[in-house]
Amino acid sequence: MPLRIAVAGSSGFIGSALIPALVAGGHEIVRITRGAASAPGSVSWDPARGQLDRSALDGVDAVVNLSGESVDERWTADRKRRILASRVDATGLLARTIAALPRRPATFVSASAVGIYGDRGSESLDETSTTGGGFLGEVGTAWEAAADPARAAGIRTVHTRFGIVLGAHGGALAKMLPPFKLGAGGKIASGAQWMSWIALADVVGALGFVLDVPGIAGPVNFTAPTPVTNADFTHALGHALHRPTVATIPAFALKLAFGEMAQEVLVAGQRVYPRVLEHAGYRFQYPVLADALQSVLSAA
Repeated sequence: MPLRIAVAGSSGFIGSALIPALVAGGHEIVRITRGAASAPGSVSWDPARGQLDRSALDGVDAVVNLSGESVDERWTADRKRRILASRVDATGLLARTIAALPRRPATFVSASAVGIYGDRGSESLDETSTTGGGFLGEVGTAWEAAADPARAAGIRTVHTRFGIVLGAHGGALAKMLPPFKLGAGGKIASGAQWMSWIALADVVGALGFVLDVPGIAGPVNFTAPTPVTNADFTHALGHALHRPTVATIPAFALKLAFGEMAQEVLVAGQRVYPRVLEHAGYRFQYPVLADALQSVLSAA
C-alpha cells in the first residue's frame, strides 16, 4: 500500500539510497530539510532551534529519522556535544511534533546504533540485551529516549540500531578502501574485536520491511546475521580486492591519533544479531560478508 513518508536525513549516505527505493515502491516522499524548503514536497526544519513546519507533516503515514553527525573523527568536548545534540535535538523535535499533530502518523522509525551496547567483547547480543556504557552507550540511550513523546502518543516507534553499513559510495568502507587497495590494509590491534556489519542494500530493504510490518516496534538491530571479527573482516576485504593484508595497526597509535574515539569505534566491538528482523521474516539479500563485499565493490 503506497504511503506518504516524511524523511529527515534524506541526503545522507543511507537516505540517498532509501529515497529512490521508496519512490520506486510507489510511496510519496516528504523531505525534511535544513534551510528554506524550496523544492516541492519538502519541509524546513532547524533542530538546534526547535523549529519545524509541523503543518506539512499533518497526515503523513510515517516518519523516518536518519539525522545525526558522524562519530568517526577525533572527539573533542565540542565534537561530543554536537554528536549528542544532533541526535537528541532532532529526534526529540520530531517526536514532540508528530505527537501533537491532529492526524498523527502511524509509524516513527528513528535511527540508533549498535554502539548503544558498549564494548561487550565476544558476548552475543540481540534486542533483549542490556545497553552499555561509554560515550556511545550514553548517546544511544539518550537518542532513543528522545523518541518517547511519539511512543507515549500511541505512535509505533522503531529504533533502528545500525551496525557498520557497507556501501559503494560512503560510510566506513569508503574510508577503508584507499589503504586496502594499496596493499597497506591490516587488522586493528589484535583483530579480535567483533564487527557487526550490514550491506546498504539490506539497510534499505529492512527499512521498507519495518515500515510495512505493523507488529515491529522498539529496538531493531540492523546488522547481518553473521558478524565477524576485525581480523576476519580484514582478510575478507583483502581477498575481495586481491591485496595482501599483513599489516597490523597498533591500538596505541590509533589512540594517539584519535583519542577516545579510537577506543570506542575502532578498538572496541559488538557481536550483534538481528533477531527481531529474522523472527519477523526479513530475508537478507547479503547474509554473508564475502557476497556483500563483492556486490559493493562491483558497484564502486
